[in-house]
Amino acid sequence: MPKRSRSEVEKKFLIDAIDAFKRKLLIISPEYKILAANNTAMAGHPESIIGKPCYEVIPGCSSPCPSCPANKVMKEGKASLRYDLSHNFSGNEDTLCLYSYPVYLGDQMDAFVMLDFDLPALKNMEERRIRSNSFLRNLIHSAVDGVIAADPTGKILIFNEAAVQFSGYTVKEALNDITIRDVYSGEGAREVMQMLLSEDYGGEGKLISYHIDAKHKSGEIFPISLSASIVHENGKIVATIGFFHDRREEIRMKKELEKTQVQLLQAEKMASLGKMAAGVAHQLNNPLGGIILFTKLVMEEYDLPADAMADLERVLNDANRTKDIVKELLEFSRQTSRDMKPQDINDIISRTIFLLENQSIFHNIEIEKNLDTDLPRIMGDAQQLNHVFMNMILNAADALEGSGKLGLKTHVLAEAEMVCIEISDTGSGIAEDVLPHIFEPFYTTKEQGKGTGLGLSMVYGIVESHGGRIYAESELGKGTTFYIEFPIGEIPEGGNKIG
Repeated sequence: MPKRSRSEVEKKFLIDAIDAFKRKLLIISPEYKILAANNTAMAGHPESIIGKPCYEVIPGCSSPCPSCPANKVMKEGKASLRYDLSHNFSGNEDTLCLYSYPVYLGDQMDAFVMLDFDLPALKNMEERRIRSNSFLRNLIHSAVDGVIAADPTGKILIFNEAAVQFSGYTVKEALNDITIRDVYSGEGAREVMQMLLSEDYGGEGKLISYHIDAKHKSGEIFPISLSASIVHENGKIVATIGFFHDRREEIRMKKELEKTQVQLLQAEKMASLGKMAAGVAHQLNNPLGGIILFTKLVMEEYDLPADAMADLERVLNDANRTKDIVKELLEFSRQTSRDMKPQDINDIISRTIFLLENQSIFHNIEIEKNLDTDLPRIMGDAQQLNHVFMNMILNAADALEGSGKLGLKTHVLAEAEMVCIEISDTGSGIAEDVLPHIFEPFYTTKEQGKGTGLGLSMVYGIVESHGGRIYAESELGKGTTFYIEFPIGEIPEGGNKIG
């Protein structure tokens, strides 16, 4: 076999390369003559198209097409693209996409190459790209947590609807008027970036569920949980993206759960202590009655020295005080039926204030009432409710130690369908470690002899038996507020609906 020259080898390689191209490819002279064509372009033509004008190969054309990209190539000397509905190389009407670029021999244009493309396929790819981008945008903007992306300078690139909700900024403001630094409190943005560059918080370039403070447009500082990562492109940092979870509702719910747990624990304690208290009270009553009776008899029947009479008087006083404690124990443990009727809480509070405000303990205390005039009635036992407010108002007065402000407020918790009573004082407050125990029987912070520790326990039991709840908030040096909530009930059959 004769050895082929290098030029023949190169020519063969070029022809094979052109034929390997699966789209139609033509090499055309400046006079529109086809100089070469690949197999795909030749398909469908019984005769060779080499040497023929390109416009004759496309049926329906008798002269160079005005919109042919070759015209622009020859005029401007650079590549050109054309697509429209026309006849393709095979003579079928189709969406035509022709790409043409010049071939130079030295400084002179020697020919131009024309390629056709499957425009529907390209359009499908573009549509898929658009749909994909649209899906990603919707995915980001529909996320329940805030999604914010920023470039290395801090300019915000992505700001979804949840970010709008927690930050107070509109998308337009976020993208144009602020930087990522404005979203954090203090030096939060710098702190986050330092952690992202460290390997100690989920791996380099990642930060997972980190608790930090964010800053609202109004200036409010609030807690969030942040997960973030660095976005790289060609080995360089091009952006950071963060997922911001607003923790305010989570913290509120946690506090509510803790309150509920405390109340459940308190209810269990009250039930067991109630049974014990009843037993103790009955066991003490008989011997206590005997002590009081015989002490009085001795004091009346015998002419005793003054110091002996003083001792007996002390015995009688202590016995009577013990009798009062036993009485409170019986009240605490008694499971009596209640006279449940529609009650006006404002009226009960006003009558209680009327009975108490002239006592000497209230002389230098300012009583501030803010009672909702449209307050719905509740179902309750008037005597027991009076006992609740009498006890709570006296406790508040004791906390004020003779001077200060005592607040009484009533309002409706519409969502919970509850009536809420707030009883506040500007006293010294209750220590954080004491607050969980204030409703426990026999627990008191008063001096010995000034309290039995049953007052708040009895209040707790009455409120609970009415389907309500009671809890307190306090701060040392500022005062205490007790919250009492009762469900809005209904008047028995034959009356009007309460509320």
